[in-house]
Amino acid sequence: QVQLVESGGGLVQAGGSLRLSCAASGRTFSSYVMGWFRQAPGKEREFVAKITWSGGRTAYADSVKGRFTISRDSAANTVYLQMDSLKPEDTAVYYCAARQGTILIQRDAYWGQGTQVTVSS
Repeated sequence: QVQLVESGGGLVQAGGSLRLSCAASGRTFSSYVMGWFRQAPGKEREFVAKITWSGGRTAYADSVKGRFTISRDSAANTVYLQMDSLKPEDTAVYYCAARQGTILIQRDAYWGQGTQVTVSS
C-alpha cells in the first residue's frame, strides 16, 4: 500500500519561501514518477511539478517555472518542493502524487492528504 505524507505547508508573506516534503512508503519507487498538484478554492486541481524517481527528470507548470524547484532524496524516499518568490495566487492545498511510469496525471495516481499553503499580500 503506497502512502504519501506531506508536510511543510503554512502561512507566508508574498515574496517568501516554503519547502514542502512528501515522505513515500509502501513500494519501491524506482519505476515511478512523483510530483505535486494544487487546488485553490473554487478551482480544479492543477499540475505543479513532477520528477522521475529514476533519472530525476523534472517538469513544471508555466505558472511556477523559475520559482519552484522539485527534487528527491532516494535514500529518504522523500520528494521536496522548494517554493520561492511566492505569490498570493499560489495559495492552495498542495497534494503529493505518485504514479507508475513517467507520465504524471491524476488518473491512477496515489495521493497524499494535502497540505495548506497560504500566501498573504
